[in-house]
Amino acid sequence: MSATSGSEPQPDVELLLALAAAWSAVERRVNAPLGSIRGISLAEYRLLHALAAAPGARASRVELARAVGLTPSAVTRAIRPLEALGMIETVRNERDARQAVAALTPAGVELADDATDVVRDTMAEALAHAPQVTRRRAELLDLLGELARA
Repeated sequence: MSATSGSEPQPDVELLLALAAAWSAVERRVNAPLGSIRGISLAEYRLLHALAAAPGARASRVELARAVGLTPSAVTRAIRPLEALGMIETVRNERDARQAVAALTPAGVELADDATDVVRDTMAEALAHAPQVTRRRAELLDLLGELARA
């Protein structure tokens, strides 16, 4: 029997598709105000947020990659536009240039803070239409964290 026949429940497939649909809906909902108000995407916000959360607002590409689920080379490509805008700078190790870290600039800190306000407001609006998610937020965070670590 094929996986797409529909006659047999596919709970793992259904879970994957539900997670993908939820992420797509959240991404669309958050991308619009982030783009129009702050000029960044959710993907860029995730990098800024991860960097802001790092000690001293500095992190290696590998650390950022782990934090946002990308490869280090994808992080390097994603950071370039933020560097061009002066939000992130590359700080090179004086002894070993391979040990460069990304650091938030003062403008980057301000953008990350402003964007967090936009994300918080947008998610509050979305969650107003999802009362069960709001009530069970801590449980959902635990479950998603467990899945992310699996």
